[in-house]
Amino acid sequence: MNEMTSRDLLERLIGFATVSRESNLKLIEFIRDYLVQFDIECELFYNAERTKANLFATIGPHDRGGIVLSGHTDVVPVDGQAWTVDPFKLTEKEGRLYGRGAADMKGYLASVLAAVPLFVERELKIPVHLAFSFDEEIGCLGVRPMLAELEKRTHKPLLCLIGEPTELKPVLGHKGKLAMRCQVKGAPCHSAYAPYGVNAIQYAARLINRLEEIGERLAQPEHHDERFDPPYSTVQTGVIKGGRALNIVPAECEFDFEVRALPGFDANEVADDLQSYAQAALLPKMRAVKHDVDIRLEPLSAYPGLATPPDSEAARILTALCGSDEFGTVAFGTEGGLFNHVGIPTVVCGPGSMDQGHKPDEYVTIEQLRDCDAMMERVARYAASGAF
Repeated sequence: MNEMTSRDLLERLIGFATVSRESNLKLIEFIRDYLVQFDIECELFYNAERTKANLFATIGPHDRGGIVLSGHTDVVPVDGQAWTVDPFKLTEKEGRLYGRGAADMKGYLASVLAAVPLFVERELKIPVHLAFSFDEEIGCLGVRPMLAELEKRTHKPLLCLIGEPTELKPVLGHKGKLAMRCQVKGAPCHSAYAPYGVNAIQYAARLINRLEEIGERLAQPEHHDERFDPPYSTVQTGVIKGGRALNIVPAECEFDFEVRALPGFDANEVADDLQSYAQAALLPKMRAVKHDVDIRLEPLSAYPGLATPPDSEAARILTALCGSDEFGTVAFGTEGGLFNHVGIPTVVCGPGSMDQGHKPDEYVTIEQLRDCDAMMERVARYAASGAF
């Protein structure tokens, strides 16, 4: 059996164009076939259309929980980006490995897979679990059915190490996210008779102003957590659509907004505030003109924040695996909050930097990939020693 290096595996993984809008099955099948060579059984958790799948596998004993090495297989699109290399073909230049997903986060997946022979040859006393997901980039959606199954198991994993790009510095916290769509249904009429209609855009503007006011309240010093940047929960409107012609009072307007919430803050409070404002302040005025107008809020996606206590046993163990006790936080979200929510303490630590993620000419350095390989060796030593 020919063993593959992390670079070899990264080249193969980048070759699969697993943009979130596309299937990831060819990549998952490649990983499954790779693991089968080592007599490792894999479980696949499919989406409803069976076009995508999560993969879960256990190396070592099955009668106890171990450490999960977790990562997502999907990548963001390259459309409209000015790449100087083929984004779906590994390119090496000046100590860097270029390709879509090299940093976020196929470099980590490659390092995990390259360590499989090492995990297999050791007599592991604590199992190593592999958990590879889909649709992380569109709201951490795909991992949920896999986590629902793991939560029910007698021997649930004890710890999780998610390899998002942190330059291999252990991250114990990140904000959660709530994405919502607000739809305003007004009443159209000729603009010459504007007072006899209900202008959906103008009412949407009032709602957006309300969100700005909520954001300003959340930014007050009493709500700060200095571990994060920015140190408070944020609210922002990112998309708005409405209107058909300047001489028609618009009948529809919709906008999408998001809340990036500090751990411990319930982002639904923002949506509840907006709904209460709509019910109390706006809808009575709208319905005084036309009875069948409405304002509706629809959730798009959500995931919880992560806040693993730095003095916890889980943090101590995962710090030893990461090889650093320089705990930090990140601005971007991960699946870590979802693992933690089902009772699996989590740390985020992986090769590369998110400064390169989602950008043209994304890369991970060869040095970072080697350092991640060394982290996998530490995982193998711990799992073989039963030090957990």
